[in-house]
Amino acid sequence: MRRLLLPGLLSLFFTAPARAQSLPILSQNPPALRWRTVNTPHFRVLYAGGIDSAARRTAARLEQLHGPDVATLGVSPRPIAVVMQNQTTVPNGFVTFLPRHAEFFTTPQQGFGLGTVDWLDGLVVHEFRHVGQFEKARQGIGKALGPLFGDGALGIAAVGVPQWFFEGDAVGTETALTRSGRGRIPSFNVGLRANLLAGRDYSYQKAVNGSLRDNVPDWYVLGYFMTSYLKTHYGPAVWSKALDKYYRFPFYPFSFSNGIRRSTGLTVEQLYGRSMAEIDSAWRAQQVAQPAATPAKELVVSASEKVFTQYQYPQYVTDSTVLALKTGLDDIPQLVLLSRHGAEQKVFTPGQLNIPEMLSVSGGKAVWPEFQQDARWGQRIASELKVLDLKTGQLTRIGRGGRYSTADLSPDGRRVLAVSTDEAYHHALVVLDAETGQVIRTLPNPHNDFYQQPRWTPSGEAIVTVTLTAAGKTIQELNADTGGGSNLLPVANVNLANPQCWRNYVLYNSSQSGIDNIYAVDGQGKIFRVAARLLGAYHATVAPNGRTLAFYDYRATGARIVEMTLDTATWVPVPTPTVDVPGPYAAALTAQEPSGQLVPRLLLTRPDSAAPRYGVQRYSPLRHAFNLFSYGVVQSPSGNAVSVGLRSQDLLNTTQVFAGVGYDQVERTFSATGALSYQGRYPVLDADVTYGGRDAAIIYKGTTYRDQWQYTRFTAGLRLPLTLTHSRYLQALSLGTYFLHEQVYNYDLPARKLSETGPNTPLNGLQTTLSYATQLKRSARSVAPKWGGTFLGTWRTTPFGTGLEARQWAAQAGVYLPGLARNHAIRLRAGYQWQDQLQYQFAPAVSFPRGEGYTSFDHLSVASFDYNLPLAFTHWELGRLLYVQRLRADVFGDVAQGNDFRGAAAQLNYRNAGVDALVLFNVLRLRTPIEAGVRVVYRGAVGAWVVEPLAFSLRL
Repeated sequence: MRRLLLPGLLSLFFTAPARAQSLPILSQNPPALRWRTVNTPHFRVLYAGGIDSAARRTAARLEQLHGPDVATLGVSPRPIAVVMQNQTTVPNGFVTFLPRHAEFFTTPQQGFGLGTVDWLDGLVVHEFRHVGQFEKARQGIGKALGPLFGDGALGIAAVGVPQWFFEGDAVGTETALTRSGRGRIPSFNVGLRANLLAGRDYSYQKAVNGSLRDNVPDWYVLGYFMTSYLKTHYGPAVWSKALDKYYRFPFYPFSFSNGIRRSTGLTVEQLYGRSMAEIDSAWRAQQVAQPAATPAKELVVSASEKVFTQYQYPQYVTDSTVLALKTGLDDIPQLVLLSRHGAEQKVFTPGQLNIPEMLSVSGGKAVWPEFQQDARWGQRIASELKVLDLKTGQLTRIGRGGRYSTADLSPDGRRVLAVSTDEAYHHALVVLDAETGQVIRTLPNPHNDFYQQPRWTPSGEAIVTVTLTAAGKTIQELNADTGGGSNLLPVANVNLANPQCWRNYVLYNSSQSGIDNIYAVDGQGKIFRVAARLLGAYHATVAPNGRTLAFYDYRATGARIVEMTLDTATWVPVPTPTVDVPGPYAAALTAQEPSGQLVPRLLLTRPDSAAPRYGVQRYSPLRHAFNLFSYGVVQSPSGNAVSVGLRSQDLLNTTQVFAGVGYDQVERTFSATGALSYQGRYPVLDADVTYGGRDAAIIYKGTTYRDQWQYTRFTAGLRLPLTLTHSRYLQALSLGTYFLHEQVYNYDLPARKLSETGPNTPLNGLQTTLSYATQLKRSARSVAPKWGGTFLGTWRTTPFGTGLEARQWAAQAGVYLPGLARNHAIRLRAGYQWQDQLQYQFAPAVSFPRGEGYTSFDHLSVASFDYNLPLAFTHWELGRLLYVQRLRADVFGDVAQGNDFRGAAAQLNYRNAGVDALVLFNVLRLRTPIEAGVRVVYRGAVGAWVVEPLAFSLRL
């Protein structure tokens, strides 16, 4: 989630040289919020903005589940803080130990994935299991490393634990302890099911590390089946035993696999093979028992079967054309027009989609919700509505600053029906004007039921919606003016989605048979199966003439839109379900859990009531600004050095502190550094100070001189980081100004370098930078932006009249353009730097030609050309050691001209050309891929070749 909007966008293009910006920008809430806390024996729940009732209920739920949720891990987690983020509309949650706490994002998700459990209750069960998993690391090596690293020791000890275990075990827990959970939901595993039934039995390396060609199910899916297989066959405590053995000494290759082997006799590869074989057999048996697939004809698409591509959420525009969302490894999300015989047509590329597993088309317009992040406050993310005129291409932005998670246009295209969850966790159906976004009415919801994917009836006078109550789900028909209505289905533990009216029927999706298919209910409550496909049929939509039905089904190469004739004579009557068919392993997991029957009964109490009720206290972010979480041997915030010291960060991300003592192995000197970044107000306040020693030598007039001296560096200033994304282009702007001071002591060398300060000549300077970046969103296979631009302006001066005098100003800009083939991209970049050479030389503010060491000039002009291209997308394996996913190259040319070298009338010209050859790979099955390679540069000015290693740790 944290990757949602512009994570590190500016740093991908350029890095500003100010040392004070070493502490990263984090996401904060607006400072006007008034925070409170609910304290229980094991939890401290922080919240703001009127969510008191839900916060108290969440605190009570957490306390109820403190023992049952982690019983099979054999731990009792220490007290922990939970921050409820209610200023965002992103549905998410996570647990971290840097610093140790959990965050619950309070806007529920739409679609099948929610299941039949209240959103916050589901977060409690899933996320607290992560707390227990991390607590398990507090033994053996993890316990021994605690005094050296603080809570950071948990991450070091768990470095060999694959992500699929953490997420899969948590999904298994939510499946075992609730009436729903993703392990019970067929759409959760449909990708893996499609692969296995198509004979795509991937290796463990590929299953763990992924692919840039094929659909490889994520860690949640893979982990659920692997962890559940072991629990089912070896007992509920098997993972506790395996982790006990792993944490005794985890620092050798494949130690996690060895922990499993010593507990069960299986290596991790054997576990993977057996779990896949078992679930494959179960699904093939299920497939044989299913009714014959309903005949349907696929609409024409342009996607190749060689690269995973999906077409989902169809909506008829005419009787023969359908608007759908296209996504895939080779495509950023885009709206396309499909038909039975014509070619696929691209219609529009949306921005940061908040896709609720539905689109809406009516009256020649389409509507959908998009996330809109606040320019400064990263935790304030609205969800507004975009209305597209399909004839003119005009886009209208309505509901600005709203919290709308679904949208449906009325039959005349003049009104929009939306679901909104406010900051107090109150759910509502809202009717808006489709042109102005003005709220026409908000329908009453006295029981605070949650609505999913509501649609207008053809008359525009009523609404059909999936409604989640405390007892389960139903489909309701509600009056669009009063909100009154009735249930079309009995409330039950049956997962429902995507209601769609047709004549006197409501079509909908249901998981009642164990596969998601399309059903219909009439006015008397009779249920019919409308369409059945082998892997599921999703998101039904009816043509304007009422004769055909479109939906999407699934296959290993991705979802496709298909059509069938609407004929009630072919529908099959089915009994009214009271519960879904449980998914694989679900019943066994519940039976094994010590509290498998108790917890679901606890969760049946109403979402807005729970006992006991814990007291509420005010919470001051300022008084809790310092929160020490790592000490002893700590990693610097930039990640490129290790010191002896401490790190502090408060739970609301307003204040970061770093202090440490470092050692320079080259000069064999010590230094002490302290840094503070306060980010709780609109401008970010940074300050850092370093005091240390130097031991260096120079050659002066043929004689070598060596000296030891001390220095003090101090930097303080303000920066304003802004996120400006409003469309398919990611945009960020940052403005910063800093005071720079450097002083040396006991300096006895006869001369100094111009890039250093000397005795009695301190540096007192100011630095101001302005940076901007914009780029088109990128697909998974993209190696560089196809469209975009960057700008960095730098001004440094010494205006105080004391110490060294120096001046520098520079500007550098770049543009990204499409290359000659798909996923090829061109970057053109140029810059100019002016710097006074006589007294002091600032660090470079433009990019110097690759293959050259930096040389300072009074006037420096630079330009470069880069052509980025992928060479191959691979699945190469070298046993357990190596997995290669991609080969790529960057062919480049750099030119530069420097004039007036250190005050002398001179000119140097650089003409360099080269290539970067890079490989994206995973080593030892570690979850983070590494990109590394080699750079070969021809230095045209001197006729020499340079070869340099390249290494990055970026997930691309």
